[in-house]
Amino acid sequence: MSLGTTPPQGAESVRSAPVAVEIHRAHKWFGDHQVLRGIDLTVAPGSVTVVIGPSGSGKSTLLRAVNHLEKLDIGHVTVGGEPIGVRHFRGRLKELAERTIRAQRSRIGFVFQHFNLFPNLTVLENVAAAPTAIGRTDREGGRALARTLLERVGLGDKAGAYPRQLSGGQQQRVAIARALALEPGVILFDEPTSALDPELVGEVLAVIKELATGGTTLIVVTHEIGFAREVADQVVFLDHGRIVEQGPPGQVLDHPREARTREFLGKVP
Repeated sequence: MSLGTTPPQGAESVRSAPVAVEIHRAHKWFGDHQVLRGIDLTVAPGSVTVVIGPSGSGKSTLLRAVNHLEKLDIGHVTVGGEPIGVRHFRGRLKELAERTIRAQRSRIGFVFQHFNLFPNLTVLENVAAAPTAIGRTDREGGRALARTLLERVGLGDKAGAYPRQLSGGQQQRVAIARALALEPGVILFDEPTSALDPELVGEVLAVIKELATGGTTLIVVTHEIGFAREVADQVVFLDHGRIVEQGPPGQVLDHPREARTREFLGKVP
């Protein structure tokens, strides 16, 4: 189902327009260890940003800060111009109520490294759960939407299966369908292929590539440099919690300006 397709009968269209993501002066500590060191980043609406960097560079923490799964110690994030998880109050940032934060997160899709599917629900029920639970559609509408999305990711014949009966690549495609079920304006991918056997990586990347042509804003943390070169509008190289280099993939990946970027890319297969 393309993002502009008429929804299944009984499922009200709630499609969000692509949105800009802006990260402002992001600092984050875990105890004495500073993970993010003053990151500023703008992601244009409808674009694909790929974040690369060595393990421990802060990539996943930065991604989780976008939907407030990680609370920044300094700085904030806006999605579509709206601060996420906080509001400005008398010159300071004040934490929002958890209910409000959950509502904000429902407009930001997130695909995790390890799938995070409900093991006791079928594939169809996993995808239908969120839009039904928050009242965007009724039970039948949610199931109709789920069937459409499973067809889109090539798993229409697996609707009645349970996650344990699927390969890792199939589980990750279900996770992508689940993220799409709320029709968010931005989708975050946290190393979506790193938990997969090598022969399963391609099937997941193919689904993300299809999304990249549909206008949804995507931020993807990955080690797949070939994928970044093919799909990204901008590549961000992160190291020790700082942006070392960013720009179009042809510049960052093929003609990096910074020695640290060249060193990193020289070690990546």
